[in-house]
Amino acid sequence: MTPSGPVAAAVADRLAAALAAARAAAADTLGWFQRGGLVVDTKSDASPVTQADRAAEAILRRELLGAFPDDAFLGEETGATPGHSGWEWVVDPIDGTKSFIRGVPLYATLVGCRYGGRGMLGVIAIPALDEVAYAARGGGAWHARGLAAPVPAGVSTKRSLGESLVCSSDFTSFARWSGGATAGSNARERLESACGVVRTWGDGYGYLLVATGRAEIMVDPLLNAWDAAAVDVVVTEAGGRFSDWRGGDSIESGDGIATNGLVHDAALAHLRGA
Repeated sequence: MTPSGPVAAAVADRLAAALAAARAAAADTLGWFQRGGLVVDTKSDASPVTQADRAAEAILRRELLGAFPDDAFLGEETGATPGHSGWEWVVDPIDGTKSFIRGVPLYATLVGCRYGGRGMLGVIAIPALDEVAYAARGGGAWHARGLAAPVPAGVSTKRSLGESLVCSSDFTSFARWSGGATAGSNARERLESACGVVRTWGDGYGYLLVATGRAEIMVDPLLNAWDAAAVDVVVTEAGGRFSDWRGGDSIESGDGIATNGLVHDAALAHLRGA
C-alpha cells in the first residue's frame, strides 16, 4: 500500500521528525561512547542496558511525542505508551548495546513508525560512523554519510547464495531459535555453507548493509519489534525483502531475515531445511 492524501502528508511530517529525533539521540550516544565509567545494568531478560540507552530513548520519546502527542510509543527501555491517532512509534535507542559497551562502532539508533499496524517509515542511524539510511513507504530509501547529500539506497543484484554475503547479530543465538537447539544449529550450518561470505556485522548495521547493496542477507534468530520496525521499511523500500523465518511479514514473530529479495526464498529454504 502506497500512502496517499492525508496519510502521505502525515508520513512526510513524521519522517522529518524521525530524522531529527534520531540525529539528536544518536549524537547523545556519542557522548557516552568509549567513555570510562559507563554503568551497565542487567535487565530481566539478561540483556545489558546502560545510562546511554536510557538517555537516548528519553530524547526519542520527548521529541516524537512532543511533535505528535496523540501517537502511541513503544521503546525497548521504557515500554509502551498508548495513543489515539492510529500511529505508533517503535524505537531502539541503541541497537547493539553489547557492541556499544565494548567500544565497537557498529551500533545503531532505530526509529520506526507504523500506521494501522503497517510500517510507514524507518530510520537506521549509525552514530559512530556518521551514516544513516531512511525510507518512507512508497517513497524509496535514501542513504547519507556525514554532511554529504543523501543518495538513493538500493539492494544488490546478486542472484545466488554462493555470491551472497550473509550477516547476523550473533550466530551463537541460532541455538536459542524457537525451532529448538538442534534446529537452530542446523539452520546456521545450512545457511553458512550455502553462502559465499559470512560476517557478524549485526544489529541495525547489518540491515543497513543489505539496504545499501553491501550485503545480501541479514538474519536474526532472535528479534524484537523495536529491532525490526525501522529496518523492515528501509530494506523493502530499497528494493529488498524483510520477513520472519516462515516468510510472513510480521515484525513480532521473534525472528527475522532481510535480503536483496533475489535470494530470499533460497535463504529461507536453508533456514527451514526445506
